Amino acid sequence: MTGSVDTEDDPARVRWLAITAAIASISVVGIAIGLGMPLLSIILENRGYSASMIGLNTAVAGLASIAGAPLATPLAVRFGTVPVMVTMILLGAFAFMGFYFAPAFWTWFPLRVVLHIALTVLFILSEFWISSSAPPHRRGFVLGIYATVLSLGFALGPWLFSQLGSGGFEPFGAVFVLVMIALVPVIAAWRESPRIHAREDESGHFLRYIWLVPTATAAVLVFGAVETGGFALFPIYGARSGYSEADAALLLTMIGLGNVLLQIPIGMLSDRVPDRRYLLLGCATVGLAGMIVLPSVSISWHMLAAVLFVWGGVVAALYTIGLAHLGARLSGHELANANAAFVLCYGLGMVIGPQAIGIGMDLFGKEGFPGALALFFLFYIVLAVSRIAASRRRS
Repeated sequence: MTGSVDTEDDPARVRWLAITAAIASISVVGIAIGLGMPLLSIILENRGYSASMIGLNTAVAGLASIAGAPLATPLAVRFGTVPVMVTMILLGAFAFMGFYFAPAFWTWFPLRVVLHIALTVLFILSEFWISSSAPPHRRGFVLGIYATVLSLGFALGPWLFSQLGSGGFEPFGAVFVLVMIALVPVIAAWRESPRIHAREDESGHFLRYIWLVPTATAAVLVFGAVETGGFALFPIYGARSGYSEADAALLLTMIGLGNVLLQIPIGMLSDRVPDRRYLLLGCATVGLAGMIVLPSVSISWHMLAAVLFVWGGVVAALYTIGLAHLGARLSGHELANANAAFVLCYGLGMVIGPQAIGIGMDLFGKEGFPGALALFFLFYIVLAVSRIAASRRRS
């Protein structure tokens, strides 16, 4: 089932209250992931769990995202966009608190499921709200703001972690308070929330769009694997490289700052490139190069921080440019279905990434971290080159 959206009488007007509300809610996703991934990994590491077990627990987040993606539109049709978003914000906040009050390892698996189903639905509805509230001629500008704020959330999370540490209630309490604050603009913009009506004229299952635009869907799969696995296990890589918990968290912050400062310039560049697949290929090549040089620069915090700053910003563009490539190829209901497939591929990456990186670190030590990430980028480079070559042969 897909939905149709009621639009405002003036399609050229930017509805800033609605956009602010949606961006506030999506920033919760960034903060929760940016702080929660390293926090939970360090806690499990301190309790003596292996990297592969930590990766397994983190991979559950991807399974939850896969399960949550098809729920967003039906829930919004049935109950309304803002009521569902408010419910998911509260559900995610209390699930995150559950990690503090439920120390048994097995309990962290259902908590991950609840948390990431809530975050996935919130993520999808927030993007939908932003897109429906921005007129076409300013949508790129609005989405640039959205990407920057989301990246700030990712950067703020590790910074908070470096200040609060992994011991005690403080990091859990900080996330809970921030989430409660984010409820305020969402509730304030209740009357401007978009309405979705059910449709029965579905033209095909959304899974077929994975294969229809593989350069875009593979880009988000690789990004999901790299982002989730990298954020979850980089603190362990940093610790094994001799860095303190706080220094490793600040390195994650540098990745987030790269996302903040580079997304808008790369997005503007993508508007000027006739074929975005070349830019996606370039991003994957930079990602591969960064992992190749990572072992040699890890001896210096400042060199490592500089590499991760550029690497993080360029690799994050796999998501935004992939989404732009999807939008350039499809429209209407096809684009809605493709967006669902896009989120599904991101969830698949979240499942595959932490497990692959965790197993790599168990087999090859700390060098298994950049090695596993490099394989993801190499896979995408091969796919992108083959797709570009196939297009040239057809033309």
